[in-house]
Amino acid sequence: MVPSSNIEKRSAATGALKFVKDNSTIGLGTGTTTHYFILGLAELVKQGLNVKCMASSIDTAKKAMSLGITVIDSYPDKLDAYFDGADEVEPGGSLIKGGGGALTREKILAYNSREFNVMVDSSKVKEKLGIFGVPIEILSFGINFTISNIERIGGKCSLRSGFASDNGNPLIDCYFGDIDNPALLESMIKKIPGVVEVGIFNGMTKRIFQGKGKEYILKEV
Repeated sequence: MVPSSNIEKRSAATGALKFVKDNSTIGLGTGTTTHYFILGLAELVKQGLNVKCMASSIDTAKKAMSLGITVIDSYPDKLDAYFDGADEVEPGGSLIKGGGGALTREKILAYNSREFNVMVDSSKVKEKLGIFGVPIEILSFGINFTISNIERIGGKCSLRSGFASDNGNPLIDCYFGDIDNPALLESMIKKIPGVVEVGIFNGMTKRIFQGKGKEYILKEV
């Protein structure tokens, strides 16, 4: 039996695929929900859809190319759209991302897209962010300083053992409890030297596709 969360991820991805335009250039995220999106996109490409993609991770790029999707390394303008999942999403559209470790490249693509479409199963929808924790990419140099400074502003941090991002950097996961003001917390963390990027995404989301069984709910943010 297919887990209900996977059914909802597929449902959310199916809804998001309806917003892929012909002759467009889009960004592809990383993770299990995006996996279903890529499978669906490959079928559309086989049917004649013309689309070019920038990938947020090496894994996503390899997966997309293996299915016949055109992947590019750079683009001189804003992407038409970015499609990705999230680890948590709250009613205002703020997100926690980075469970798969690609948060820096994901945020670059989200920031440089005309619209950011988020696909989630119902378990990812929260009243407040914080249960998942906040992934943070940091530099190896001065790592103990960086972790100590994040903990001084209320985080409880743990290093992902044996993990490095596609950029070659370590990641830490930090827990702050309920996050009442995601934008403020993101700003506070990013001011700390040694922090590369924070897995809190504010003010970027255009649409949320939430799987609900075999259907999906679309919310415009």
